[in-house]
Amino acid sequence: MPRPRIDLHTHSTASDGTDDPARLVTVAAAAQIDVLAITDHDTTSGWAAAAAALPPGMRLLRGAEFSCVCPTGRGDRDVAVHLLGYQFDPEHAAIVAEQARLRAERVERLHRMTEKMAADGYPVDTDAVFAQLPAGASAGRPHLARALVAAGVVGSVTEAFATLLYNGSPYYVPKSDTPVRTAIEMVRAAGGVAVFAHPLARKRGRVVEPSVIVELAAAGLTGVEVDHPDHAPEDRELLRGLAAETGLVVTGSSDYHGTNKTTPIAAETTAAEALERLLDNATGVDVLTG
Repeated sequence: MPRPRIDLHTHSTASDGTDDPARLVTVAAAAQIDVLAITDHDTTSGWAAAAAALPPGMRLLRGAEFSCVCPTGRGDRDVAVHLLGYQFDPEHAAIVAEQARLRAERVERLHRMTEKMAADGYPVDTDAVFAQLPAGASAGRPHLARALVAAGVVGSVTEAFATLLYNGSPYYVPKSDTPVRTAIEMVRAAGGVAVFAHPLARKRGRVVEPSVIVELAAAGLTGVEVDHPDHAPEDRELLRGLAAETGLVVTGSSDYHGTNKTTPIAAETTAAEALERLLDNATGVDVLTG
């Protein structure tokens, strides 16, 4: 019997993907994915449309990618990290409040970045940036990048990030993210499970020391995303060793964003045994089956 194809990290237009939630499910079905997780940034607004589009036999995990900050383990300033929460109760009061706060932070950030760019003569405005967003969606730099592409400033989203929107650029504005331990506690209190997303994606910037992952495992982290397009082979090996040492569940995912990134859906996948271990610890909502 063939092993199921499981992709536990994908994005729709509810955050910074380019496929709406129903189209995301269609793309997953065309790629012969058996289990899909929708994990938009700081929102659950895509859950209902994804669930309604499920074809017969496909299973849907409902989740979100939480924007967090975390100590590096080196004594320097905290670093931005992402936490994947799965199968949590979307009506849990703490999660509702924190996701609303984070979405408001994202809106304010993009306003300030757009204003900075307009002051330097770039032909973008806030209306062009926010016109792309469906109701309840989570704004992000890719929306500004797409507005820059549409205005002819750059040729692609990738070019926009490389030249204008990278961390530390003159137009970059930070946001106030959730302490990662707080996010883990919220997800667990809402009946979900928490997985550290791409913790050693060094091409994105600074990363945490392995000791931090060990500490977070003791604080309630359930899993670690090992097989990710931005992880080097040696870091995957390191993370597998940490998972074996701490009992963390090993996951693999594409981090699919549609045309915003070149990585195809199911470029990395999760083992069926790992999925079942995650679900054994989740009580917030049921897995949906088409």
